[in-house]
Amino acid sequence: MKILVAIKRVVDYNIKVGIKADGSNVDIDGVKMSANPFDENAIEQAIRLKEQGKATEIVAVSIGSAANQDVLRHALAMGVDRAVLVEHETEVQSLEVAKLLKGVVEQEQPDLIILGKQAVDDDAGQAGQMLAALLNYPQGTFASALDIEANEAIVTREVDGGTETLALQLPAVVTADLRLNDPRFVKLPNLMQARKKPIETLVAADLVSNLSTRLSLLQVAEPPARKPGVKVDSVDALLQQLRAKEGIEL
Repeated sequence: MKILVAIKRVVDYNIKVGIKADGSNVDIDGVKMSANPFDENAIEQAIRLKEQGKATEIVAVSIGSAANQDVLRHALAMGVDRAVLVEHETEVQSLEVAKLLKGVVEQEQPDLIILGKQAVDDDAGQAGQMLAALLNYPQGTFASALDIEANEAIVTREVDGGTETLALQLPAVVTADLRLNDPRFVKLPNLMQARKKPIETLVAADLVSNLSTRLSLLQVAEPPARKPGVKVDSVDALLQQLRAKEGIEL
């Protein structure tokens, strides 16, 4: 069984980003970048399935400029077998990501595609669902558990009322939640070895001829500052504050 894992390069989740002076976008110049945390869960799960003897090959794919090689080498250091970079210099939105991944799927013919459920930069959470729709594959989103039995992916996913378990006929698309696993720590020797491994390069225009975006970012602004809280010495004082500020009759 071949597994394809998609990885997005995002601002490191420990970094607090600022806004450009003109309010056109967030300012990421010189900011530390890393693999999307949800995608790391996807990589870890694919590796665990291979360690269990349920997968034979893992292919990692990322869409973007040559700078995306760093997250692909991180995936190679974790234990994936091959890495593919779909070169595209400008930012792509969820539908375009799904179209490009569809092109890679048609070339690689994987049995299982795993993505993070969302990226921590835009929090769209759409690419996996759109990819499944374009491929007409069954999908299991927000997966907190994933196993392979016979020719089915058994996915436990989180819903509003708790969890539900699905049996998906392969090939299928699964999006990983943080509760799926704890990604392994990458050792320095593995990172050094990953630097020497080849990365296959594809041109986005060869996979999808028209990559026009449909959404425009108009402005980015800080949320309004929260008003300072008020300390009170007793319950009576609290009730007085509520009456005065909220008009509540108690």
